Amino acid sequence: MAILITFLLGIGNFALHRAVMDSGHPLLGRMPRFYHALGGRFTMVLEFLLLVAALMFAAQDNVSGPIAYVVYSVLNSFSAWLILTDRV
Repeated sequence: MAILITFLLGIGNFALHRAVMDSGHPLLGRMPRFYHALGGRFTMVLEFLLLVAALMFAAQDNVSGPIAYVVYSVLNSFSAWLILTDRV
C-alpha cells in the first residue's frame, strides 16, 4: 500500500512540477543556473530521484522514506499552489 500511495504522490508531484515550469511565473527567471540545466529538465531528474528513493524505502518495508515523501508532497503542493495562483 505504501508503494502505491508513494507512486500516486509521485505522479501528482510531476504534474505540479510541470505546471509550475510551464506557468511562466517571473520567479522562475530568478532561479539559479542549475535550474535551467538540461533545458530545464534537471529539476525533473531530481524529482525522479526523490521518488525512486522513496519507493525503494517502501519496497523494503521502511516507512520513513514514504512518510518523508508525503511531507515533501504537501510542501510541494503548497508552494505550487502559491506560484500558480500568483500569491507569491
